[in-house]
Amino acid sequence: MVFILSGVSGVGKTTIGLLLSARLELPFYDADDFHPAGNVEKMASGLPLQDEDRQPWLDILAKNIKIWNEEGGAVLACSALKETYRRKLQSIPENELQWIFLHSDYEVILQRMSGRSGHYFKSTLLKSQYETLEPPGYGIHINVNKPEENILAEIMQKIQTIKSEVGLFGLGVMGKSLALNMATKGIHVAVYNRHVEKVEVDIAKDFAGEHTGIFNFPWFDDLAAFVDNLSQPRNILLMVNAGKTVDIVIKGLIHFLEEGDLIIDGGNSHYKDTARREKELAKKGILFLGAGISGGEEGAKKGPSIMPGGTRMAYDRAGKYLEKIAARDSKGNPCCAFIGPQGSGHFVKMAHNGIEYGEMQLIAEFYHYFRFGYKFTPEKISAIFLDWNKEIQSYLLEISADILLKKEGEEFLIDKILDAAKQKGTGGWSTNSALELGVPLDTITAAVMARNISAIKEERKTAEKLYEKPSAETIQNQNFNDLFSAYKSASIINHAIGFSLLTAASKEYNWELNLSEIARIWTNGCIIRSAFMENLIKIFKDTPETNLLVHPQIVEQLKDYQKSHRQVAGEALGSGYPMPVLMAAQNYFLSYTSGQAAANMIQAQRDYFGAHTYERNDKPRGEFFHTDWKPDN
Repeated sequence: MVFILSGVSGVGKTTIGLLLSARLELPFYDADDFHPAGNVEKMASGLPLQDEDRQPWLDILAKNIKIWNEEGGAVLACSALKETYRRKLQSIPENELQWIFLHSDYEVILQRMSGRSGHYFKSTLLKSQYETLEPPGYGIHINVNKPEENILAEIMQKIQTIKSEVGLFGLGVMGKSLALNMATKGIHVAVYNRHVEKVEVDIAKDFAGEHTGIFNFPWFDDLAAFVDNLSQPRNILLMVNAGKTVDIVIKGLIHFLEEGDLIIDGGNSHYKDTARREKELAKKGILFLGAGISGGEEGAKKGPSIMPGGTRMAYDRAGKYLEKIAARDSKGNPCCAFIGPQGSGHFVKMAHNGIEYGEMQLIAEFYHYFRFGYKFTPEKISAIFLDWNKEIQSYLLEISADILLKKEGEEFLIDKILDAAKQKGTGGWSTNSALELGVPLDTITAAVMARNISAIKEERKTAEKLYEKPSAETIQNQNFNDLFSAYKSASIINHAIGFSLLTAASKEYNWELNLSEIARIWTNGCIIRSAFMENLIKIFKDTPETNLLVHPQIVEQLKDYQKSHRQVAGEALGSGYPMPVLMAAQNYFLSYTSGQAAANMIQAQRDYFGAHTYERNDKPRGEFFHTDWKPDN
């Protein structure tokens, strides 16, 4: 928000502006300091400025207002006597610029001006200013015939009653971080959280109170008051649990909303639910946007990757806010873009999380292999990961290296964490979606199932006592270059699998997904950001709908890695250490690059027991045959 204090000379624009900037912790600027030298000389000689004199000055100010707003806001003292001048200064959206018109009677200001010294504006020109003045019919109007502290108090009171641009519903970890992110970017945001005795007590009130003096968060635990605080048409960002909760919240909100209002679902909702909600709300004239948000607590606060899907109209409304709070790519562009129609935004977020599952499990497998196969200390494994990450530049590899160094007393904390993980939501959804679309999802499915089997801890402990582990002596002489090559190979294949899911969905649902743009918004802010993701921007620009594994650059890399990949996977298995994602990646690669698969036997079996028919490789595709397979006796 940029605050402009306007009015004739002598009303206290500079004095009050400095006080306001200190209270709001925003930089202060005086428009007089931006006058060209010719204007200053003219005013100092007692000559009033003409409109042609003011044009270059207004142009300079308009450019700076846009810059100040992008940097978080500012307070500007500027006379802006005419409506044409004020329109010229409106270089940012109206709801991001607040006019504060300071005024009083001519005699009061004349008396003030008579006592001023050392200012180039002469009191003799005051009358011409009053003649020129066109009081605005909008903004905050303040009579300055009172003490300065009272003027400031009145301004602050009126600022606090300004309608909020965005309403954030749900103050969990992500909701709180996003609210702070928006406030830091100058977005006026109101916050709401339900109040339930002994369950959720004063969440919104306490959050706003924690930040008093830094940000002004209008807070609410009353839904009607929350909605009433929002400027129209309203923009409401939901940060609540996916599933039935979203429907319950929408059902509660709908009574207070009007045609043209917008709801943004920033949670991990299922893409089919998002498409359904958009269709239902459209009947009431309410816009709906499903926005996948990745980055965790830190990303939400500092800048996440955002994947919005829905109607273009909804994105045009919400995009300016989402792009403002998003992370920035290497060129300074927001890691946020319109994904496509219906539930495409949440589908892309689901695919992101699927790739994330695979990457996390792959790192965990190498950690486990090093820790229990090689008997390496967490410190040594951390050093290996850091060395690998000089090339990979993966956020997940980076945090894994940090995790391995954390101690509790004299012991490594990682050794005290129960080895049981669960999955819910996006990981399993990815697998289900792949089944519906007929797309192989080997690494992601393996990662989901690895979590599922880890969750049955007691069963695993019982089974361990029943079987002997193979000897691990052979792994001590393994080449570390092979280990790194195997890791890189599996990671590339995991990404290829994830993006192939996006390609299939785009074709099936006519979403026209831009894979290059999706890769770009995944280069910062999100969990799977890496140097490889930067490369994918160009790769998918060159070959937008082709499996990564057939791109020339990827082919050359994987040719170098395959021997190591197979060797490491085989030795790990032979030594008794499960590496499901590493092995699933190799199985997918071998299957994808095999001209002859085992499926001819499958087709023969199906035709034998169910007369399902089959195609022949010596006949045109599309011709089907059935055989009586029983031997002739």
